[in-house]
Amino acid sequence: MRARTGVLAAVVVPVAVTAAAAVLKSGRWRLYVDRHRIELQPRPRRSCPDCRGAGGWWVDGANPEMEACSCWTTRRELRVRLLPVPAWPDEPPF
Repeated sequence: MRARTGVLAAVVVPVAVTAAAAVLKSGRWRLYVDRHRIELQPRPRRSCPDCRGAGGWWVDGANPEMEACSCWTTRRELRVRLLPVPAWPDEPPF
């Protein structure tokens, strides 16, 4: 019974990782993971007729700045907190 469970886990985990990577790539999401959080951030669409996958364009004027395209800015960012971030100490450690 344990051998079958081990083999099943050895097969299921790589398949799940491959499926998750395909979904993230096709859905234009960026995955960020560390010990404090898991984040899914939207990426610009390559097929967007406005920005052509660049994510925005530069607005001319006295102070040029980048205007973000709505193909990715209107989508929500998903975040799951795992461990609390430790507080930054006020005093030096010595």
